[in-house]
Amino acid sequence: MKNKNSKKLFEKAQRLLPGGVNSPVRAFRAVGGNPLFIEKAWGAYLSDVDKNTYIDYVGSWGPMILGHANPKVDEAIRDTAQKGTSFGAPCQLEVQMAEYFCQRIPSCEKVRFVNSGTEAVMGAVRLARAYTKRNKIIKFAGAYHGHADYLLVKSGSGAMTLSQPDSLGVPKEFVQHTLVAPYNDLPYVEKLVKKHHKDLAAIIVEPIAGNMGVILPEKGFLRGLKKLCRQSGALLIFDEVMTGFRVHEKGVQGLFNIKPDLSTFGKIIGGGLPVGAYGGAKKIMNLVSPQGATYQAGTLSGNPIAMAAGLAALKQLNAKVYASLNKKTERLAQGFREIAKKAGVAIQVNVVCGMFSVFFTDKQVKQLKDVQNSRLDLFNKFFHLMLEHGIYLPPSPYEACFVSTKHGENEIAKTLRAAKDSFFSLK
Repeated sequence: MKNKNSKKLFEKAQRLLPGGVNSPVRAFRAVGGNPLFIEKAWGAYLSDVDKNTYIDYVGSWGPMILGHANPKVDEAIRDTAQKGTSFGAPCQLEVQMAEYFCQRIPSCEKVRFVNSGTEAVMGAVRLARAYTKRNKIIKFAGAYHGHADYLLVKSGSGAMTLSQPDSLGVPKEFVQHTLVAPYNDLPYVEKLVKKHHKDLAAIIVEPIAGNMGVILPEKGFLRGLKKLCRQSGALLIFDEVMTGFRVHEKGVQGLFNIKPDLSTFGKIIGGGLPVGAYGGAKKIMNLVSPQGATYQAGTLSGNPIAMAAGLAALKQLNAKVYASLNKKTERLAQGFREIAKKAGVAIQVNVVCGMFSVFFTDKQVKQLKDVQNSRLDLFNKFFHLMLEHGIYLPPSPYEACFVSTKHGENEIAKTLRAAKDSFFSLK
């Protein structure tokens, strides 16, 4: 694999951009080596500035469920851009998008569009605090909900301890109301709720975790969270920025038939353009400014290009598409398992429609500590071996792989052939 041009660009980028990138995981720090600079993407493929071609399992970190350069999305972007890129005023497309969105997501009677998943979560948490008139929130270790100060925290050393900031520049006082629990550990959450229920505004959860690799909720976990919220008067927030319209046409809440109080979305709903959204019942959403006194605003929120792209993407997704996508994802996962077993390499493959993660361990992966205790060194070697075979995986063992509708029989077969060579090379 040639990488002369990518290497030169990275050297230049490091003089101009912090770490040479505009988002940390792109820098390949977790796996070692230099990042690739992508020049073009189409369908299930990427090509870099050195003209290397890869089958892509990053998918821009989730949005590209229909593959890159989807013709209908591209057409919607071109046609809309000719009429203006941003008005700073209401437009018909945001009303159409809201109507379509609320029809698909039963828990959302009203929605507010923003420009990123981070913004969506910030709005939802602020709204939960306004509605309950309480301060504290519970999040889960390993879950990433954007880079708001009060969410950049990790678990404390003892039970029920307040978290410490997980980033420089975040004062301890900013996270004093953030509590952290292990994912899939309902008894731990019960203790937190019991201790802090009088000031607990919300529990925010990735209903299927994707930011520590793909980790599914154990039976009863999500319903247990909802029950605790009902008992304490707190709100349940589903962060579906990653899973919304990815795992099911109605998100995880549709897949498991659970209604949260508030939900956040992003990625797929923009068709590849920057967008986010948060929504819920009218009685809660009516507190958002200008109807209510919970302030939130954005210059580019609901801009016509993002709304057009999102609508064009969502209108192509239906039950048949998800059934096909689920079948492809399961086939990949099972192929990895069978090949690794023959190679004598211990792995776990966690999978849900359109998403999977490969963990190098013989133990089930149910929460962050299980990922941390896996063979991260083997993942790093596996990543580079697959890259040499033209398979582009997320450059971190803590990220999810994404499958698109454009990953067909040829792409799956080539990926599994590459996996065979890679797993046997790890011995």
